[in-house]
Amino acid sequence: MNRSLVHSATRLAAVAGLVVALAGCTTIRAARGGPGERLDPWENWNRKVFNFNDGVDRAVLKPVATAYSTVVPQPIRRGVGNFFSNFADAWSAVNNMLQGKFTAGFEDITRVGANTLFGLGGILDVASEMGLEHHYEDFGQTLGRYGVGAGAYIVLPILGPSDVRDAFALPIDRLGSAPSFFNGTATQLGLTGLQIVNTRSGLLRATGVIDDIALDRYTFVRDAYLQRRRSLVFDGDVPETPAAPDAAASSAAGAAAGNLAPPPQATPASAPR
Repeated sequence: MNRSLVHSATRLAAVAGLVVALAGCTTIRAARGGPGERLDPWENWNRKVFNFNDGVDRAVLKPVATAYSTVVPQPIRRGVGNFFSNFADAWSAVNNMLQGKFTAGFEDITRVGANTLFGLGGILDVASEMGLEHHYEDFGQTLGRYGVGAGAYIVLPILGPSDVRDAFALPIDRLGSAPSFFNGTATQLGLTGLQIVNTRSGLLRATGVIDDIALDRYTFVRDAYLQRRRSLVFDGDVPETPAAPDAAASSAAGAAAGNLAPPPQATPASAPR
């Protein structure tokens, strides 16, 4: 098991370092403009995929997550979430280091060490009680840090809202997720399913807000995603851009996304709905 962890960590660090080096040589510019149709040239196709994902969520994910929440006690669900967050913290440490944010990177490493050693392998979040906060950096944010533009908005089947940059970063981000550190296809699929269901169960109440306030759920989710990802790339200090016609709506959507959506690694991208 230890050899597997070392091998996986070495592999993902090497791949991440190579892609960052290439990204530093070639800067991909994002389309100009704020969240909205100028960054959504494939809206017709995206809406079809969004509706498909929504159908899968309503028919499968939401009922399963509801049953899971009913059967599994909340402390156990929290422990499951902490377990997966511990792996997200480890991947966050790698990305903070790649971005040159060494203080945050060492805080992530300290979090992982404390929760792994004293929190029963990450089931208990003792690091937060010590005052160590989550950072949750992913490879898409690392690419953005090096000037890679977000590109067009895209809705991925099952995985949900994304953009061109984050879609290319996703396979590398998966190398830092919990299932990749375990051997056996059945184990990896089981952990992936548990992570999705546990995350969806935590969003059951919060995602009802969208149904209540959004006239167009597709537009709401799109603007929320783009606003939130841009904020994450710039650590909340987003440079000023020319105001778009839907700037006010995008701001509200971005704020809602910050409250509703967990880190990319810790949630199925099809949520919220």
